[in-house]
Amino acid sequence: MKKRNSIINFRNIISYLPVLLAAILILSFCGMFSGCYTLKQGVTMLKYINSSVPLEQSGDDEFIRLVTDIRTFAIEELGLVMSRNYTTYVKIDRNYLAAIVSASAKDSFKRHDWNFPVVGKMPYKGFFDIEDARKERLKLEKKDLDVWIRAVDGFSTLGWFKDPLYSYMRDYSPGRLADLIIHELVHATVFITGQVKFNEELAEFIGSEGARQYIEKRYGKDSKEYLEISSSDDDNRNYVEFIQELIAELEILYSDENVNREGKLTEKEKIINAAKERFIREYESRFSSDNYRGFPDVPVNNAYLELYRLYYTEDNFFTDLYKRSGSDLRAVIKAAKAITKKGNPREQLERALLQENL
Repeated sequence: MKKRNSIINFRNIISYLPVLLAAILILSFCGMFSGCYTLKQGVTMLKYINSSVPLEQSGDDEFIRLVTDIRTFAIEELGLVMSRNYTTYVKIDRNYLAAIVSASAKDSFKRHDWNFPVVGKMPYKGFFDIEDARKERLKLEKKDLDVWIRAVDGFSTLGWFKDPLYSYMRDYSPGRLADLIIHELVHATVFITGQVKFNEELAEFIGSEGARQYIEKRYGKDSKEYLEISSSDDDNRNYVEFIQELIAELEILYSDENVNREGKLTEKEKIINAAKERFIREYESRFSSDNYRGFPDVPVNNAYLELYRLYYTEDNFFTDLYKRSGSDLRAVIKAAKAITKKGNPREQLERALLQENL
């Protein structure tokens, strides 16, 4: 697999891998099927978990201190659930955990979903073996779908297992590690079945803002750590805005009933190529680092763009709600815990936060 970067693997984090949640329940049933997807992925995950050791045995005192401090901050200061997640460590011989496949129609942003036991319909499918992910891509491409494969470095098993840390995480900056841990602890705290987009947007927002607050409180606003995370957040926000502009342009095309499918596909390529040219021209005015210069070389398709529609809200709902709370992230998390499976989770979050502030 090509080395990960901030363009191709825009988040490098996935909230949960549904196959793992069902693994324990159906391993015995899958044993009779040699090609059982759940069996293969579940066995691999269990192998990692069984090979984990207490974090104290990682041999890296600074890493141990940092992880412990981030967990303490997330639990005691933000109010995320106390758990044994990220108290164990697994040595792994690569710099990512799994390859995740996503797919979409070529002429619209209609996602391809997979159905899994327990968690139901999901917009992605994970593989620990990259070759398996590539085989899945070929199957989907034969169905005339746009497909995207990305590497992820972490996910939450939602309390089914004690989620470990992996050896490649020792190289992460404090901000990146805090974002990952807080993001995944959000999923272990709040998970609404059937509300994938809400779950992702909530964790994305709290993970990012929680990491910024952690760095500010532990290192100070004048520290290189804070300047790094601030600059990274600004560039990421600008990149997401650019992608959302491209998505909006394509949505207009896809909704035009006067253009047939062939015409839409032709115009789609023109729009994407024009966006890449515009990206090059505007790069210096949009970004402060070189992290996104590779975008013009990315084979952008609807599956890639759909990920941004899934992870990032276009209406600033969570940012606006956070401001209305008095920029109290703990209050937002407390309100999120009150959400039930029935009803609109956004409306429930607003109501719970309003009652919290009364």
